[in-house]
Amino acid sequence: MPPSERPLLQPRLRRLSNHVIDLIAAGEVVERPAAALKEIVENALDAGATRIEVSLLNGGCDRIEVSDNGCGMSPDDLVMAVERHCTSKLSDETLTHIVTLGFRGEALPSIGATARLTLTSRRHDADTAWTLRLEGGALTPPSPAAGAPGTRVVVEDLFFATPARRKFLKSARVEGSHAEGVMRRLALSAPHCAMRFTLDERPVFDFPVQSVIDRVQAVLGESESLIALDETRNGLHLSGFICGPAATRSTAASQFLVVNNRPVADPLMRTAIRVAYRPVIEPGRHPVLALHLRLPHDRVDVNVHPSKTELRFAEEADVRGLMIGAMQRALGHGAGEAGVRMRFAAPARQAIHYPPPDPVSLTSGFIAAHSAMAGSGAPVALSPGSDIQGFAEELGGFAPATRPLMEPDPIQRASFPLGAPVAQVFDTYILSVGQDGDLILVDQHAAHERLTHEKLLAQYTSGSLKAQRLLLPEVIDLPPGQAGRLLEWKTALEALGLEIESFGGGSVLLRTMPVLLQGGDGVSLLRDLSEELTADPDLVPGDSAALERRIDAVIARMACHGSIRAGRRLQQDEMSALLRQMEQTPRANTCSHGRPTWLRLGRDELEKLFGRIR
Repeated sequence: MPPSERPLLQPRLRRLSNHVIDLIAAGEVVERPAAALKEIVENALDAGATRIEVSLLNGGCDRIEVSDNGCGMSPDDLVMAVERHCTSKLSDETLTHIVTLGFRGEALPSIGATARLTLTSRRHDADTAWTLRLEGGALTPPSPAAGAPGTRVVVEDLFFATPARRKFLKSARVEGSHAEGVMRRLALSAPHCAMRFTLDERPVFDFPVQSVIDRVQAVLGESESLIALDETRNGLHLSGFICGPAATRSTAASQFLVVNNRPVADPLMRTAIRVAYRPVIEPGRHPVLALHLRLPHDRVDVNVHPSKTELRFAEEADVRGLMIGAMQRALGHGAGEAGVRMRFAAPARQAIHYPPPDPVSLTSGFIAAHSAMAGSGAPVALSPGSDIQGFAEELGGFAPATRPLMEPDPIQRASFPLGAPVAQVFDTYILSVGQDGDLILVDQHAAHERLTHEKLLAQYTSGSLKAQRLLLPEVIDLPPGQAGRLLEWKTALEALGLEIESFGGGSVLLRTMPVLLQGGDGVSLLRDLSEELTADPDLVPGDSAALERRIDAVIARMACHGSIRAGRRLQQDEMSALLRQMEQTPRANTCSHGRPTWLRLGRDELEKLFGRIR
């Protein structure tokens, strides 16, 4: 029978039982073991705990145990703690001044409705502890028990009362990984509290009470590349640490965000991070950071989602602007500065013990060997056609250094982060000796691309970008759609020093180029720009905000086409000037596409490469 011919049935309304209500609510609050763990540990922190120990079995599916030394609870408190919407954390009913991590009064009742929950607690002024059990919503009243001051929570057989939900849980390894992520976020938000986390009887971490910087280093696993942030604007205070572009990950799991001591995963804040890092890291990579935003409690709403990890800010633009500006300023120092040490990992191989080296630096010996060669008249740069050159080609086409080695200037080595240049390899990479004797390699094209990018951007921002008329205008043949799209942006491109006009059909005439790009490839530049603009049809020429968001990418493309190329031989003074400009140019640790402009090989890295052990 077609649906239109079926008789209408009047549905009957009925009141759900309290047990079903509890199960529905539990599905919102307790999605997986990690969610239950988060609620329990937050309760411990709200209770003033300074030591929390957590143990999980089978990723938390079989057992979650959390012990703390907080204020503890009386027998009456235990009974109320497992009743829905009972809490001690709200001073009024406005929900505008929430200073605790928990406040909804749903966590323990939800856990007790789907699992076997045991609470054992003792106040610090009490003679004995009390224990209470809640299994699938069935309550066993409190009874005296042995226990130290504080609270011990044990959750067993999670979702045994809702078998369908338990079937959707992942493997123990995946659930344990989520639980570890929760514990690391909570540990980072509370460095005043010692935390121990054990997974399947395997200690994962044991953090003592620490300073903020020590806890950040312990959680992130980074030390050398940390850059401190501490900025205030319009009543907002942002502090914490970010890592430079050398430290990135394939996921955002190493981004830790805290708002008013609450770990969050807020989309607005994550978007600000992506915008701030977009010019300095490769697409698809994610930065490493730990940031704490503090603001008046009445300017943020934490009652957005039962998990309390998403927020609603009263002034979103202020939060976004503070975060983007602070991170970009922190990342805007020159190359080689503290906080960024571009390194690459050596391949693992069996190490061999060598005698300790003489107390002479590797660099000094390297230069001395070169001086001896030069004094004996031996050629330093291999010449094409020589026997040595042919032997090198037989080994796989390994090209020789194309610039002879030079004695590094001691003043440059001691005074400048990128040291003094000593050689050019493959007419592409500059070899430099750092102030600590480290070997530094610089990609000359990537470095000059960033320098050109920053100069173009500064001139465009100040309105002083100068254009130079070409002696012979360039004719660029494009597909008709791309040519039309490029001409739509004629006015905007003129502000960037690119004057174009239609030349009939799919051709465009280029009349001017920015002075900074003198000698650059204007044809390839306009081809790339036309492809990018065509691929982004939502970008409207009259939308100035959209243009501003896009302008950095356009300038990056221009800088790429106007920079010195790989394969160009440089004199020593040119190499030195390039290094000095890198040190003074913002964001010069990476090129316009986010790739590193320089790498460092220290003594440890070199000895690992050669399998040496000191």
